[in-house]
Amino acid sequence: MTVKATPNGLPVYNNPADYPNWRWKNFTPQEMASKGDGLLALDPDAMDRLQALRERIGKPFIVVSAYRSPAHNKRVKGASKSFHMNGVAFDISMRNHDPHEFKRIAEEMGFDGIGTYPPARGNFIHIDTRGYLARWGDPF
Repeated sequence: MTVKATPNGLPVYNNPADYPNWRWKNFTPQEMASKGDGLLALDPDAMDRLQALRERIGKPFIVVSAYRSPAHNKRVKGASKSFHMNGVAFDISMRNHDPHEFKRIAEEMGFDGIGTYPPARGNFIHIDTRGYLARWGDPF
């Protein structure tokens, strides 16, 4: 059952298991849901790209954050217009990946928003499909 919509019009589901037609074999609705409240909204094209990235990388990666409800985004002090709230952004842990290689492949796969957060800032890479080129962060 949906409760409302994201800023870009995607339905928000109360329960991750309610997300219809889940087709991304390397990810679960639960891991993509907003932490704390379990709400879920995802852009299917962004998820298709994430699945393609996973297949191209050839090994699992940990999604630290995907969809964020506005309340969760506020709790974690996310950007006021965070693309996580639009269901198009993913923070990926670099614990088991070479961040330079990961970033290069993500760029090749068409992720246009990429932010880098080395170990001192969390050890993850943010990727999104915002629709325009954006780069930020500290070098690994």
